[in-house]
Amino acid sequence: MPPSNRIAELSPTIAEWRQHLHRNPELMFDVHETAAFVAEKLRAFGCDDVVEGIGRTGVVGLIHGQDGPGRCIGLRADMDALPITETTGADYASETPGKMHACGHDGHTAMLLGAAQVLAETRSHKGTVAVIFQPAEEGGGGGGEMVDDGMMDRFEIQEVYGMHNWPGLPVGTFAIRAGAFFAATDIFHIDVIGQGGHAAKPHETVDPIVISAQIVTALQSLASRVSDPTEQLVVSVTGIESSSQADNVIPSRVAMKGTVRTMSDAMRDMAEARLAQIAEGIASAHGARAEVRYERNYPVMANHAVETEYAAAAARSVAGDCAAADLVMGGEDFAYMLQARPGAYILTGNGPTAPLHASDYDFDDAAIPHGVAWWVALAEQRLPR
Repeated sequence: MPPSNRIAELSPTIAEWRQHLHRNPELMFDVHETAAFVAEKLRAFGCDDVVEGIGRTGVVGLIHGQDGPGRCIGLRADMDALPITETTGADYASETPGKMHACGHDGHTAMLLGAAQVLAETRSHKGTVAVIFQPAEEGGGGGGEMVDDGMMDRFEIQEVYGMHNWPGLPVGTFAIRAGAFFAATDIFHIDVIGQGGHAAKPHETVDPIVISAQIVTALQSLASRVSDPTEQLVVSVTGIESSSQADNVIPSRVAMKGTVRTMSDAMRDMAEARLAQIAEGIASAHGARAEVRYERNYPVMANHAVETEYAAAAARSVAGDCAAADLVMGGEDFAYMLQARPGAYILTGNGPTAPLHASDYDFDDAAIPHGVAWWVALAEQRLPR
């Protein structure tokens, strides 16, 4: 049976896997049941080797072609969910309060499992396909953990590819871009320390509330007045909390937190340095002190040019076309894998659904055959017999 017909035949079963995963979401590295489900399926498909515990709870399955082991490419899906209470009302809605698959990782895992089954059946490639199932994409850096655990060298992976569903992109279509694609996602914390006192006597205090408000406003100048307007920079203060719980007390301390998104190392360096200067300078001008902690999180995810064309060619063979994707200021820890090996990351349409990370988001099962077909086409085109 041709792969396209086999994919169509398998799609209802793959949707059942996806909905099972959706009912049973797990967070970060604590994806033990999901990883066990994946490993069991891979062994049932007849993968030549299935290795668990890579990067703590990641799973890698190896599928050799008819000619045996050889050149190896990696295909990666993420497994973890988000700490969100689901509001979809779906029959297969999350059965774990406060956790849901709000980013479609259930769909990514199911589609790569479907591709693994087809590739294990057909063996129409030459060499080895490594199917990679990664934990902790949502903030835990599981991709980096798998790389640090020696995955690329251990399985001799020479290229690596990833895929993400994309709301707003029509089902059955694909989009990609070469170079910087997803942003670096840094985190900052600023503690403003002043002098607390009675709210009726502000002249006896050094009010960290007023100071923190000025810092919030001034930080926006990083994008509007400090950075090159042709570069991408987003600075968002996402939380402010004071040390006081009373309405008649000016607190002594205010804690601020937020995120910085950039698309280049130069902008990242500038933002880190100037953010601290602004916060410390404004606090000092008011007789207060600012303690700044800046954490570099996921790096810029940049597609390699040659491998981007390989991914786009596979998309065109499936969908007839592959669109040019816009820059995304969200983060993606597939960046770590692309730092370790050449490869590319592509978007596939999820239709007019709720946005990613929304409590009413759901992966569209109609996207399954298209995603599976892309994985299979990519493997066969990169490892031709």
